[in-house]
Amino acid sequence: MTESEYREEDFLQLAGLQHFCFCRRQWALIHIEQQWEENVLTVKGDLFHEKVHDASSTEKRKNVIVSRGMPIHSRALGVSGECDVVEFFRAEEGISLPGREGKYILYPIEYKRGRSKLTDEDRMQLTAQVICLEEMFVTEIPQAYLFYGETRRRESVEITDALRDECRRLVQEMHRLYERGYTPKVKKTKKCNACSLKEICLPKLDKGKNVALYLSEYLEGE
Repeated sequence: MTESEYREEDFLQLAGLQHFCFCRRQWALIHIEQQWEENVLTVKGDLFHEKVHDASSTEKRKNVIVSRGMPIHSRALGVSGECDVVEFFRAEEGISLPGREGKYILYPIEYKRGRSKLTDEDRMQLTAQVICLEEMFVTEIPQAYLFYGETRRRESVEITDALRDECRRLVQEMHRLYERGYTPKVKKTKKCNACSLKEICLPKLDKGKNVALYLSEYLEGE
């Protein structure tokens, strides 16, 4: 193990990277303060992923091996989690797999309930999965996929150096905040309306209104 590698007990949840990209305060409330509330969107997302993982963990389709819910990790990033789906395509330029004939190339596929986003949180999570798989299988994965349930379409994502560098930077920032136990302050945006933690986060609070005043006004309105 090199000095740049993390110990297993210091691994963060890979899925938290999407929370972190969406809102650093949301990530900290969930992963540092252990607070969580469901809303319609989170419930639908959980049900969607349950369907993805409902079948057997591994199946063979001609020259393709499909693995669902595969545990993954990276000591370089200091994260662990799982891939919704990893497809292993038999190809001469691929890598050998224990107990399997031939060689294979890997394509992780992350399933999302909604539709493609202009922001990068889904691509960041997928890039982290790629980095984990590359480390685990000692290979290179230049391409991966996002599947969106609302559009029923698979979107190809080129795993560029820019995506990799940004992924590493964000994960390093996650580790720094986690080690400090620091929850960022409220920064109200349009995202707050869709967040399941808005009643815990209290995004209506701003610099001109303290917590006591906000709670007083809230209780008077009940």
